[in-house]
Amino acid sequence: MIRELEIKLLPAEAADPAVIRQRAIQKSGLNPSRIKDVRVLRRSIDARGSRPIVILRVDVFADEPYTPEPALLGLLRPVDTAPAVIIVGTGPGGYFAALELIEAGIKPILFDRGKDVRARRRDLRAIQQDGVVHPHSNYCFGEGGAGTYSDGKLYTRSHKRGDIHKALTLLVEHGATSEILVEAHPHIGSNKLPQIVANIRETILHYGGEVHFDSWVTDLILHQGRAVGVVVNDRDEHLAEAVILATGHSARDVYAMLHRRGVRLEAKPFALGVRIEHSQAFVDEMQYRQSPREEHLPAASYKLITQVNGRGVFSFCMCPGGLVVPAATAPGEIVVNGMSMSRRDSPYANSGVVVAVELEDLAVYSRHGVFAGLEFQKEVEQAMFAWGDGSQRAPAQRLTDFAEGRLSKYLPAGSYIPGLTPAPLHELLPAFIYQRLQQGVRDFGRKMRGYYTSEANVIGTESRTSSPVRIPRRPDTLMHDQVAGLFPCGEGAGFAGGIISAAMDGQNVARAVRKYLEGRG
Repeated sequence: MIRELEIKLLPAEAADPAVIRQRAIQKSGLNPSRIKDVRVLRRSIDARGSRPIVILRVDVFADEPYTPEPALLGLLRPVDTAPAVIIVGTGPGGYFAALELIEAGIKPILFDRGKDVRARRRDLRAIQQDGVVHPHSNYCFGEGGAGTYSDGKLYTRSHKRGDIHKALTLLVEHGATSEILVEAHPHIGSNKLPQIVANIRETILHYGGEVHFDSWVTDLILHQGRAVGVVVNDRDEHLAEAVILATGHSARDVYAMLHRRGVRLEAKPFALGVRIEHSQAFVDEMQYRQSPREEHLPAASYKLITQVNGRGVFSFCMCPGGLVVPAATAPGEIVVNGMSMSRRDSPYANSGVVVAVELEDLAVYSRHGVFAGLEFQKEVEQAMFAWGDGSQRAPAQRLTDFAEGRLSKYLPAGSYIPGLTPAPLHELLPAFIYQRLQQGVRDFGRKMRGYYTSEANVIGTESRTSSPVRIPRRPDTLMHDQVAGLFPCGEGAGFAGGIISAAMDGQNVARAVRKYLEGRG
């Protein structure tokens, strides 16, 4: 017999497996001699009361032992001689599509313009320390995609999109802590994700897949309206049964290539704004009413949203105990993002604060057609760079100065390694973005006491929240609505947002590819 129940514990109690077992048995009302095991299913924190508590959902096993699920990797078999499918991109969409193809008996051949995770680190160091942006190897491009070095948050609201448990379990089987299976807001960390990503690559290679780095896909090979391969580095042709595009939200050249080849694209809404950094001690005090927070509580986070003049203003990709990092993908632009290490022990907390950008906001860019949003995005990023000294120093203001529209004389200390420079973000940002952010941060100050402070930095610009372009696909086949055999996937296609939703989309697309190949006989 299995009895599922909920127990509430203090943080120190929830960190002790013996206490969890004792409380679960007590609440079950069963004779302790019958209990074979107690398993935690879900862990969350309720900080609404005078003191934070941990809520655990547990299974109590009476008269029968807990039986672990069989390993998912045990389902894989060699695919060396199987039909091949090309995957463009080795982010979560591409890698999880590859694992799903192998499970289906199909050989994945992956191409990535960037480098493997180890070699990629040198280029990230060059951005941080020297301000040099490698256009094919940076925080967005390279093995693992943007998520590898951008925190590793695994939370998603997309529960209807696929099997979250399968995606998380595969991460565990490749080296992630099993805690991600139970945490309400699971997180791996940018220091641990690279090895997990490398382990996934080794699994793909072990079962007969191929992974090629420094392999920039520069063209799509079409035959009678069907995608049959790709051109790599402008010279090498590779043919396959189908092509999965999992190129991420910043591969602007891929959109241009598809447009040139007559593949239909769509403009889509996105969001743009800034990244705001407070001290983590402040966030802990506001959320937990503790400073310092007690030992067994994680670094606190927040989620804020308001409406200003008909547009949403909201926090995005909040990184407790985190760092602000440079995320440009080409020289001549400033883009920032956030990340956290596994322990989330930085003294700073940062979050994107962005404004929803709808297509009607971009009328002045209409001459760019489907690329209106992309050109708007680029223009803002380049304006941020033009203000500076030619490095990756980011323009910034104190939060109160930002809202008051005045230049900061000097800035508080922060986590951004290339450095910050006082700048008039209220002038550099488009007026409709700034005006909504201006009111939005004031609203946040009313929702979260102390948020609106001169000790927080506003940093420009958070512009890669999602792609402003969608590669449309049919909902029944997940294939492009005009080009047979072409399967848009993940964030770059406009169908995911984050590591887990991109991973699940990769799995769904791989299953759709299997059906496509079966249908062709």
